[in-house]
Amino acid sequence: MKAFLNKQAKHFKKGGKLERWYPAFEMIDTFIYTPLEKTHGRTHVRDGIELKRIMTTVVIALLPCLLMALYNTGLQANMAIASTGAVASGWRDSVVTMLGAGYDPTSIGDNFLHGSLYFLPLYIATMIVGGTWEVLFAVVRKHEIGEAFLVTSLLYPMILPPTVPIWQAMVALSIGLVFGKELFGGTGRNVVNPALFSRAILFFSYPAAATGDTIWVALDGYSAATPLGGQALGLDLNVTFMDAFLCFIPGSMGETSALACLFGAAVLIITGIGSWRIILSSVAGLVVFTGLFYIIGSDTNPMFGLSPQMHLVLGGFAFATVFMATDPVSATFTEKGKFYYGFMIGALTALVRVVNPAYPEGAMLAILFANIMAPLIDYLVVRANIKRREARSAA
Repeated sequence: MKAFLNKQAKHFKKGGKLERWYPAFEMIDTFIYTPLEKTHGRTHVRDGIELKRIMTTVVIALLPCLLMALYNTGLQANMAIASTGAVASGWRDSVVTMLGAGYDPTSIGDNFLHGSLYFLPLYIATMIVGGTWEVLFAVVRKHEIGEAFLVTSLLYPMILPPTVPIWQAMVALSIGLVFGKELFGGTGRNVVNPALFSRAILFFSYPAAATGDTIWVALDGYSAATPLGGQALGLDLNVTFMDAFLCFIPGSMGETSALACLFGAAVLIITGIGSWRIILSSVAGLVVFTGLFYIIGSDTNPMFGLSPQMHLVLGGFAFATVFMATDPVSATFTEKGKFYYGFMIGALTALVRVVNPAYPEGAMLAILFANIMAPLIDYLVVRANIKRREARSAA
């Protein structure tokens, strides 16, 4: 394989008949093998990490969340079928029947299979959309194809409800990638997190597919609110801390397990890919503000009665903080700025969730707003450092 690729390289390099498609060839070659071009001399900083390995590390960190997404999506659907006596229908039921499986919520295999039939088609569709736009812009701009779309295409379906129409998800992702990343120059130049921006496009463009009680459990005609949504309405859903911590609640497919997110956080922090400063300060911001609201209380707003520890494990806060707030491109760069940036995310999440119960989630909007403010935070931190040094020099 390596010899074959080396032999074909001349056709894709400058002057070759396939020169225009060099980015696609380079992507395949460097994805499989280490690049032949290497740095020489003593004037360069050498490091074993680069974009491909960064993205690979993020994918590894996401694997527990992926497994939980498959399992819990199927579990919630199978529990609904068992409790209501409903009969599954459509092509997914045909696949289950063909494989000789069933809809038993106590069967790990049945849960994984049923969940896979919702997650995998959406994941394949987002891979096609993300890869198409990445290759198209790389060919037009004549630069290398970045592997970032592989992570975006994995993150995006995880923050969606299982019943979202695939075509709507594809349209929102296309708009999000083009206007949230590619128009700014592509990978490394995006102002906001592309996956979250695409989720926001879906939320505001197709609200029926992103909000409501009928989208969180993969069963036609079945209504079930998320714990946060139920809390906002004053409903008692009998959700325990451990249920939310492990993953046994309705919600977006990959966001329901705080335990899986903790594993991802450990991988990203240990490898230096994710900033512990952002994660820690985000948690601090959420705990401080939700704690204040909890102490103040309210007779008319049930969200004031949700404890800080439940805020940490409900909804998409844990997933968004670990995998999206730490995005090294759209987050702050200065070490001190990361504390301000993370605390802002936690505080804004609390404000949106509690003060505006009509939208009980909050993490998505909080991170997008913080993305926009990140350059200003870095600027203020740098200016403060300059003033301190000037004052020290003058003394």
